[in-house]
Amino acid sequence: MSNSDAARTLDQQLEKSQQFWMSARGAALLDAQRACLGPVIDSRYKGHALEIVMGPSMLQASPLAHVMQWAPSREAAQQQETLICPLDDLALPDGCLDITLVHHWMEHTANAHHLLQEAARVTSDHGILLIFGFNPFSPSNLSRRALPRRHEFPNKGQQRADWRSPRYLRDWLAFVDFDIERVDYCGFRMPLAPSKNATCNGSLETLGRRHNLPLGDSYMIRAIRRQQPASTKRVKFGMQMAASGRSVQAFSRQHCSGMPLVTASSTTRSPDQVRLAKTELKITSVSKSTSDTFKEPKR
Repeated sequence: MSNSDAARTLDQQLEKSQQFWMSARGAALLDAQRACLGPVIDSRYKGHALEIVMGPSMLQASPLAHVMQWAPSREAAQQQETLICPLDDLALPDGCLDITLVHHWMEHTANAHHLLQEAARVTSDHGILLIFGFNPFSPSNLSRRALPRRHEFPNKGQQRADWRSPRYLRDWLAFVDFDIERVDYCGFRMPLAPSKNATCNGSLETLGRRHNLPLGDSYMIRAIRRQQPASTKRVKFGMQMAASGRSVQAFSRQHCSGMPLVTASSTTRSPDQVRLAKTELKITSVSKSTSDTFKEPKR
């Protein structure tokens, strides 16, 4: 992997992006992102985590038991526990991670949907998937498009990086059975501000974080796996229901209307001895199913 063209391309992209994150503006934005990430990971002190970051570690001070980093090559590895593999084929089993963090790589990789699919695959059913990205509706993006010569944010090679909104990524996450639980915005600053005023810890940052205004330079998506509800529908067996009283009466009238009646002779006068008239009885065989069984009501 380290000698392939894809690895060299990712190495070059990682090196260019780290120049931004080491600058004053990148460091200020990184501090704002860590402040946004802190409440999410403070309650998770057990389990395993993987961070796919473009700059310094985001989970370095987390209480998690085991944190791994991803790197495209051995030369780009920052620590000993580093996962070196392609982004679209993570060398991890399914559902083995409690936290999977993707930090701005969705904007710089060629196959962003494959990266999202792999990140969702290795996240457990009770884990969380965290995605950091640049906000395309921020004032900084408007100035970025108005002044294309200003290279304040990292680009994707010679092209402009793909800034995708949380609403756009919602459809991608639904395809891999994930739902967005919350979106937090951070990195509030005035557009076209010089580098010395690039800090994101002022009153504007406090106001934006308090009301979660969708105008920050960056956002954090917290997604969880979609839980399939258990089926509560009863299994219907091939049994017929018992007939009601009306259906039994209708059955009796239908099959007994054509049968001859046994009548007494009109010449019989003794009440003790009744002389029956000779009639030709035609016995009709009637087969009843179990459902037509008549039960005498209780008195």
